Amino acid sequence: MRWLAAIGVLLTAAVPAQAHWADLAVAEIVVGETKAEITLAFPTGLMAWADDNRNGQLSAAEVRAYQPRLEAFLAERIRLTDGGRPGVLAVRAADEPAGTHSTLLLVYTWPSPVRAVRIHYGLFLPGVSTASCLATILQDGRVQSVVFTPESREFTVELGRQAIWQQAASFIVLGIKHIWGGYDHILFLLSLLMLGGGLRYLIKVVSAFTVAHSLTLSLAVLNVVTLPPRWVESAIALSIVYVATENFWRKEQALRNRWLITFGFGLVHGLGLASILKEIAIPRANLALSLASFNVGVEIGQVAIVAIAFVLIWLLRAWPWEVVVRRLVSAAAATAGVFWFIQRAILPL
Repeated sequence: MRWLAAIGVLLTAAVPAQAHWADLAVAEIVVGETKAEITLAFPTGLMAWADDNRNGQLSAAEVRAYQPRLEAFLAERIRLTDGGRPGVLAVRAADEPAGTHSTLLLVYTWPSPVRAVRIHYGLFLPGVSTASCLATILQDGRVQSVVFTPESREFTVELGRQAIWQQAASFIVLGIKHIWGGYDHILFLLSLLMLGGGLRYLIKVVSAFTVAHSLTLSLAVLNVVTLPPRWVESAIALSIVYVATENFWRKEQALRNRWLITFGFGLVHGLGLASILKEIAIPRANLALSLASFNVGVEIGQVAIVAIAFVLIWLLRAWPWEVVVRRLVSAAAATAGVFWFIQRAILPL
């Protein structure tokens, strides 16, 4: 069965949820009358050929040395046009680089005023479905937030208009991808379902999880609640261990009380889900819409996971080795949770 094989992959890969930053770029795009400037922080590995000293960052000297090649490379992948007129690109070093990311200033100019700037963003790690660029667009006093992904590469800035629906749609997609890429969250949900209990049980625990993680996700993004990421990720791993282990011996009591346990663990998971939004500075003018849209995307992704798993478990009832499969999945989940806890809480960063 393929879904059991996927559990096995989790055990060997054990990808931590906080790894999203490695394939994330952040951009601030300021659109003026005849000029647009992009301050872009990106994974340096995308342009490793310009990193002469191999320190994982592009210095100002390296940017100057490779400027023509950088401009040609970026002009192919990040294009700004106005009615088919491409902006002329110039690349300069920007702020000091940090960690595994470097920062460049991309300046696009036109000979006459622009009316609508179409942004095509195609600078992604190849073959990485979770790669994205979180962009803040400033134009004529207006602020918009948009997420570029390999599936969504275009955004048009209409001068004098604010495309709210585009902003909302981009954050919904980001939420869906974030929950689907959060293997620990998925494994927690699967562990909840391995106990059985029918539709009533499913609605209770999923509702408790949704309310709880939505609450702390919002509080974390608003900086009302802040905990060290290491604590949060370790607690998420332990939540998987507890629920998966409980599946072996506390069936009747767990069926009655698990929604309470799920609510408590959901509060912790919400702090983990907020990590990608806390990594960027969403403008306060767009915060409510971005947060609500992201949360909607998380819920859509979660409902899809639960629906697929519930159908598979329902079909499993006809097989004589149903209990064995449930216990194998629970054991695999508990093992992965222990692995993640050791990785996050005990091993050095």
